[in-house]
Amino acid sequence: MPRSVNAVASKARRKRILKAAKGYYGKRKNVYTVAKNVMEKGLTYSYVGRKNKKREYRALWIARINAAAREQGITYSELIFKLNAKEIGLNRKVLADLAMNEPETFKALVDSVK
Repeated sequence: MPRSVNAVASKARRKRILKAAKGYYGKRKNVYTVAKNVMEKGLTYSYVGRKNKKREYRALWIARINAAAREQGITYSELIFKLNAKEIGLNRKVLADLAMNEPETFKALVDSVK
């Protein structure tokens, strides 16, 4: 009985990796074993990067809110505490957007919680 190797699936698997590694430098783009290692590492970095992006955006929003709040004579922590006490459910993304694009609305919000 002949040996069954399922060449179609093997070739498709290799082709998928090499297609994803397109544009890489040197052997990384056309040698399967090297491309496979580089792709695995790249996918790991992209997974971690998606988590870091959330962290970095939150820090950016907080910095923007803090800067705008200090112009109104209140600190970030006081503002968040007072917003929570008054049960105003605006998240940091929305607050940062208000602080950047609609400063008069942000000022009215700060004045309402002072």
